[in-house]
Amino acid sequence: MTMSTARSSHPATTPGSTLQIPDSTLRRLAGPLRLRTMPGRIRAAALAAVLAVAALFAVTSSVVGDARDGLQVIGHGAGPQVVATGDLYFALSDMDAQLANVLLIGKEQDLGVGRAQALNVYQQRRAQADKAVLQASDLAGKDPAGQRTVQAVLDGLGQYERLASQALLLDGQAGHAAGPPPQQVIDLHRQATDLMKLDLLPKAYNLTLDSGTIVRRTYESKHSSVQDGRVWVVSTGLLVIVALLSLQMFLSRRFRRLINPALALATLGTLVLIVVSVGLLSAEASHLQKAKKDGFDSILALSRARAISNSLNADESRYLLDPGRADTYEQVYLDKSQSILYVPAGNLDKYYTGVDAGLTTYNAGSYKVPFLGFYGEEARHITVDRQGGAVSTLLTTYQKFQQDDRRLRQLVGSSKPRDAIEVRMGRTAGSSIHDFDDYDRALVSLIGIHRNTFDAAIRDGDGALNGWNWLLPGAAVVIAALVLVGVRPRLSEFR
Repeated sequence: MTMSTARSSHPATTPGSTLQIPDSTLRRLAGPLRLRTMPGRIRAAALAAVLAVAALFAVTSSVVGDARDGLQVIGHGAGPQVVATGDLYFALSDMDAQLANVLLIGKEQDLGVGRAQALNVYQQRRAQADKAVLQASDLAGKDPAGQRTVQAVLDGLGQYERLASQALLLDGQAGHAAGPPPQQVIDLHRQATDLMKLDLLPKAYNLTLDSGTIVRRTYESKHSSVQDGRVWVVSTGLLVIVALLSLQMFLSRRFRRLINPALALATLGTLVLIVVSVGLLSAEASHLQKAKKDGFDSILALSRARAISNSLNADESRYLLDPGRADTYEQVYLDKSQSILYVPAGNLDKYYTGVDAGLTTYNAGSYKVPFLGFYGEEARHITVDRQGGAVSTLLTTYQKFQQDDRRLRQLVGSSKPRDAIEVRMGRTAGSSIHDFDDYDRALVSLIGIHRNTFDAAIRDGDGALNGWNWLLPGAAVVIAALVLVGVRPRLSEFR
């Protein structure tokens, strides 16, 4: 046996490879695609077209998956978690507000809603806070950091309830008239409210921030992917069309037939698939943007504003309840008010004047908004139906509440604490709690408008994706099958 014969008897190898393939196998695999023969060229062109169709399917499927993932996180995952943790923050802040109201009323039953009803409202807020903590725990799932924060809130809430219960017990035993309770009660209230403001509320807000960060990152990633994905879908689709047209022209030139019906249908089907896919992705990008920008962002900001509003509402009761800290509560009230609606002011008198002046010149829907803060941002972005009117109502009721606060503090300054308490606790128009309730309803109504916008965007986005799990692969299979059907008669002529 010669050396060349010996070499030809060994399997084919490639340098550095452990895989050995016999020469006969290589010849059988390459046979159908031999480009020197007409059948081989037809098979190669058809294979190229089918591979291009597979690439179009893979790219489109990936981008549609990004859209679906974005809707899942924003609409059904972290987004609803933000709403739930916002409810927790509100329940905690309003629970502390109700405690201050109960202690301020004292034994009187004919002031405002009366002590019994005020205690009932406090118990309702306490139950809501307990429920919200448990819901936040469920939503935290297996996230260790989230569970630790929830557990810390739960522990702190238990400590707060013990301090509040002691204060309520001693306050009831004292039987004092409306106004500051005994010093021992004030001391317990200070401990409770400090625990709420310095420990519980920041931790509750951290839960909201964590979920909000997930929503923001998901939106930035998926919205960008969907937008960029449209370019990839068009590019890959054009590649398919070029492959199909090239195959069509090749067959027409070689076999003297004007048009191949199957390939023409495959080309038309590809064009339709491209147009429909790009339209879907454009719609999904719009739904994601609407859910995030017009829904979620406003819900998050306004829910935060509502919680702060309840806290500054309670600061009025704390101001009357604890004269030793009156100056502190007054400054805190100003700081919270400016975070909600900011106008330059070094004290409350200037703030009242600035609010009146700013709201007098404000026109709904105008981009020239003369104030900042949560409501300034909201007023600058009137983007959904009924939002403009709701914002105007909100600002009007907020202004009225601030006017009540001015009157209350003027009465305190005039040494008329009893009259100030009646302005605070009254249940008729012109009293602080009554007008705050109107303001809170206006705020809840505005949040509801954005919540409806959010829900509608998520619902429309989910609805548009229905059926694409089978429609997209089905379309790819049909187009590929049409390519094979189109070349089959030509190949049969060589048998």
